[in-house]
Amino acid sequence: SMPDIILLPEIATYFDISVDELLGYEPQLSKEQIQRLYTELAENFAKMPFEEAFARSEVLAKKYYSCYRFLLQICTLWLNHHMLAETKERQNEILEKLERLCEHILVNCKETEICSDILGVKAYVDLLRGQPQNVIDGIGNLLNPNRILNQSDALLIQAYIMAGDMEKADSFTQAMMYLHTLMLVGDAVHYLNIHMQEKDVCEETITRMDKIIETYKLDGLNANTVASYQYQVAVYNAIHGQKEEAVRRLQKYVDLVCSMLKVGMLHGDSYFSKLDSWFEKLDLGPQMPRSKKIILQSVQESLKNPVFADLQEVKDFIGLEKMIESKIMNK
Repeated sequence: SMPDIILLPEIATYFDISVDELLGYEPQLSKEQIQRLYTELAENFAKMPFEEAFARSEVLAKKYYSCYRFLLQICTLWLNHHMLAETKERQNEILEKLERLCEHILVNCKETEICSDILGVKAYVDLLRGQPQNVIDGIGNLLNPNRILNQSDALLIQAYIMAGDMEKADSFTQAMMYLHTLMLVGDAVHYLNIHMQEKDVCEETITRMDKIIETYKLDGLNANTVASYQYQVAVYNAIHGQKEEAVRRLQKYVDLVCSMLKVGMLHGDSYFSKLDSWFEKLDLGPQMPRSKKIILQSVQESLKNPVFADLQEVKDFIGLEKMIESKIMNK
């Protein structure tokens, strides 16, 4: 019943199973198990002291050190919660651990999909650690717009059509249209930041993006992406002394976040009718990467941006701050 450890390989060989199977250990988690564990760990960060919650996630990362799909989500978890550590020094320590975990996945994982995702996580970590050249060296060539690989979605759609699989062609095309539209809005956030002092460029960008958001009804499809855009527009408005418009955009920003917390972050609509089934296939499904309380706290912190200092006595802005504070207290 308790054989010497050196006998385990022989016993496993006798029964034609692995040592892991003999001990009842499962190194790989199912998608459902990963979703459940991620939800539990994210909630821990909202309810427990940071160090206790982080320690629990570390234990699971070590336990499933060869389940790379789960480790990818641990990386996502740490990336979304490292800022809750009490000191900058501790935050940097977490980012260093995160980078080492990314390297472990890249060296050992054989699944292209997971490695591609982890490259994106690592690039984000490099930016947070003030290492932009690492990002350029790591993914700059992969994202070169002149590369044929960046047109591969169109090639795959054509292949599905040629193969007569119109269902997959339809579903994949919807997903790409959705993603490219969101990327356009997301890139506009950075474009506004680059040209923040050029009013003509910013005003034209805002005019065009507002129309795209309205046309594709993106408020209802992906409130998170549109919320980031509305926040950046508010920053532009505040910098140029447009107080009323800044508060109006911040109201949209807060409303979008609250809507996302109520109805979820990812879902389709009558036009993008295939998206819901696509979201369900994601490793985490349509769930949010952080708990509702932590998301609200991040919104509260974003309203403290020094650029909004001139709004501190504006009645509607004060109302936004109070509303967010009230929602946090009720979580």
